[in-house]
Amino acid sequence: MTPFRFLAGPYLAFWLPVVVLTAALAVKLPSIVKLWRDPFLRAVGGLLVLACAIFVFAAPPTVAWTNRVTGVPNISAPLVYSLITAFSGACLLLIIAWRNGASDRSPATRRAMSWVITGYSAVIVALWVLFALADVETERPRDLDTYYATTLFMREEIVLYLLAHTVACLITSRLIWSWIRTGNLDVWLRGGLKLLGAGYATNLLFAATKLTAVLARWTGHDLDWLSTHLAPPVVCVSAVLIAAGFVFPYAGEYLHRRGRTRRGHRRLRPLYELVRAGTGESVPFKLRSTPELRLTRRETFIRDALLRLGRYVDEDLGRRAYDAALALGRDADRARTLARVVVIQDAIESRRRSRESDAGFPLDSTDMERLLEGIEDVSRALRHTEDIRAVRERAAAAAESVPAT
Repeated sequence: MTPFRFLAGPYLAFWLPVVVLTAALAVKLPSIVKLWRDPFLRAVGGLLVLACAIFVFAAPPTVAWTNRVTGVPNISAPLVYSLITAFSGACLLLIIAWRNGASDRSPATRRAMSWVITGYSAVIVALWVLFALADVETERPRDLDTYYATTLFMREEIVLYLLAHTVACLITSRLIWSWIRTGNLDVWLRGGLKLLGAGYATNLLFAATKLTAVLARWTGHDLDWLSTHLAPPVVCVSAVLIAAGFVFPYAGEYLHRRGRTRRGHRRLRPLYELVRAGTGESVPFKLRSTPELRLTRRETFIRDALLRLGRYVDEDLGRRAYDAALALGRDADRARTLARVVVIQDAIESRRRSRESDAGFPLDSTDMERLLEGIEDVSRALRHTEDIRAVRERAAAAAESVPAT
């Protein structure tokens, strides 16, 4: 048993793409529903549904079921060919619109899209006309392309759908790879386009195997295994790559954004723990909060706590701490951050020693803006206890050296 026969035997090459494409559609579905007015998202969803339909209706068990239900031998042939042709044209339309942007309504773009719609619609009509004229009484659920490769009208139908598919793949691949070479793409879109380019290039291999097997029949040779056993695994790989290409930009950006949110939440933890210990309060825990909401609530809690600490801020200490950090060799930005850390720690200590309420005291807006700046940098600086201790000690020494007036 060869690997090709293993994949084709249990129909894995047909059902695996269905699973992958369905998973890709499930990933995209929330954004499609949420942003239903976005034509690109709707088009991608429709394209994934169309690709699923191709593999479902092309699977030999479904082919036999369709023929039996309709009572027309080999009626699945024009159905599957039409789905492949529609998918090819839809891919071409999507790439043209996607690359040029939704706002592009130039005559060249409209003309190109009109040609694609007209051309591939005409091919689909021709496929059904040719099937009606052909004599295909013997049902062939797996090897119809090669079995009827020399049959009048059916021969033309097979060549027509393969040529339409090949032309669409060639143009789509060319558009994708030329788009990749432009320099204004983010890493996620570029990665998705590379996967799409590889998928359509693999699709060309599928068309080449089918055409080679058909041409071999015309010349009296038997290369049916190319169509029956090699083409299904090849198109399976192509479908997986295309599905990954459509999902990768969305999934990559989503995971990147979610990771950035979680990192931001984690980076604020030292400052959150400090002000929580100083105020005796905390952010209420909610099990079903999203990472974005947890980050927002943590930032809000920190800023509110710092605002309440405003009346305890020692501006002279802040200036001395800044000068001390500069004297220790820190650059200006780092010195400002360390000075804020020292001021916040001192304010918390002062609040603990005070018995007065935080409410009812006017706050200097300029001082507050200074205190609230760069809370993430302040939180990260809290991890460097040696630097903070050195700045505090030097600032305290500077205070003691100032003569009393």
